[in-house]
Amino acid sequence: MREKARHDSQPAFVLHSYPFRETSLIVEAYTRDHGRIASVARGARRPRSSLRGVLLPFQPLLLSWTGRRELRTLTRVEWQGAYAPIRGQALICGFYLNELLLKLLPREDPHERLFEIYEGTLAALGDGADQSALLRRFELALLRELGYAVILDRDVERDEPVARERRYVYVVERGPVSGDGAPRNGVELSGQTLIDMQSGIFTSAVTQQQSKALMRTLINHYLGSQVLHTRQLLRDLQEL
Repeated sequence: MREKARHDSQPAFVLHSYPFRETSLIVEAYTRDHGRIASVARGARRPRSSLRGVLLPFQPLLLSWTGRRELRTLTRVEWQGAYAPIRGQALICGFYLNELLLKLLPREDPHERLFEIYEGTLAALGDGADQSALLRRFELALLRELGYAVILDRDVERDEPVARERRYVYVVERGPVSGDGAPRNGVELSGQTLIDMQSGIFTSAVTQQQSKALMRTLINHYLGSQVLHTRQLLRDLQEL
């Protein structure tokens, strides 16, 4: 019999969990060195299970598991301390990050840098940092880590640096285009917004608005037919 693969004490976060059979859970986790994995936590729903109060989103954990198939078996979960509690709209933002990872990040595709950015974003959400800026930075980092070229600093048609005073149309899978030859089926935005996004600066109201429209368009493109439920929830909350 082939020996089962075993991994011990892997830094991880729970992205999502749901009931499995009578007493267990299926856990979708994001791990630092193995990417996104699915595992079964046997007996985790029993009242006296040591896993019951530990397998929660937004908590740094060390996970141990065995198995080579798509569905592993959790053998140990260690809590590594908590961030400041994420509440209110910041909590919905956290679930939005998780949904992005679940729907865009392939299984077993490790991105250590992205893991660190996710970890830092959760901590910043708990500390009350600007949510819009945090989400835009994470969205950009995610797409770039997945290999999608998000060009912000050059006019792809003229092959020259973006000028802050010009208007551009961002074409999906190409980049920003200026001038009379710019197509109409892209996202219109200013050169200043592109420069701000490239620098990770989202203090301007115009940059916030235009960068949100651009990132929504890009993410929708790469999601295909998948729907982000947390995005609709955020939109509903903002309209209250």
